[in-house]
Amino acid sequence: MPGDTMAAVVFDLDGVLVESEELWDEVRRGLAAEAGRPWPAEATLAMQGMSTPEWSAYLTRVVGVPGRPEEVADTVIDRMVARYDSGLPLLPGAVEVVERLGNRWPLGLASSSPRRLIDIVLERAGLAGWFRVSVSTEEVEAGKPSPAVYRTVLQRLGADPRRSLAIEDSTNGLRSAAAAGLTIVAIPRPTFPPADDALARADAVVDSLDEITPELVVSAGRRRRTE
Repeated sequence: MPGDTMAAVVFDLDGVLVESEELWDEVRRGLAAEAGRPWPAEATLAMQGMSTPEWSAYLTRVVGVPGRPEEVADTVIDRMVARYDSGLPLLPGAVEVVERLGNRWPLGLASSSPRRLIDIVLERAGLAGWFRVSVSTEEVEAGKPSPAVYRTVLQRLGADPRRSLAIEDSTNGLRSAAAAGLTIVAIPRPTFPPADDALARADAVVDSLDEITPELVVSAGRRRRTE
């Protein structure tokens, strides 16, 4: 289409395609409660975007959950798998937005979920074939807000960040995509709204996945290029 210079679209997973942030919080809080450890007020937001090694270390060192980080990670992930087994919490419009944008551009996935959960979600939702590249933050040197996961996705897609767009919901996710130089569409989750300064980095803000159309992607890219 004339004027369409977008090269790729990169989705986040948790909070964008699956309503899982609350599940992560419940599972981690449950583990702390079982150990008799109080939940720090800042812990929930602090761990959003962290890689598996980062959040499991946080649970053991900051929250005080007993065990080695690797053991704690396995327990949390096993419990998340069990939650997904009882019903995949896809957000309304998730399948449709992937298909809608995937018919126009190459798609990537930049997720803080471990590889095991990424693969479960994509396979069970029937979306695996739409994503040319998927990367977990546990597969790069640092979790969000580091730009590492986005840079790795774009490198594997062969896409210029200046011609790529990210779809994100969280503070650390928005900061990660911004640091990597992508155009950003934000879809804030009411339960865990992003910080104002992170949301200000977005080129477009929507309330639902139904609003994310090819036309919005193109207009957001144009807006970024004229700033």
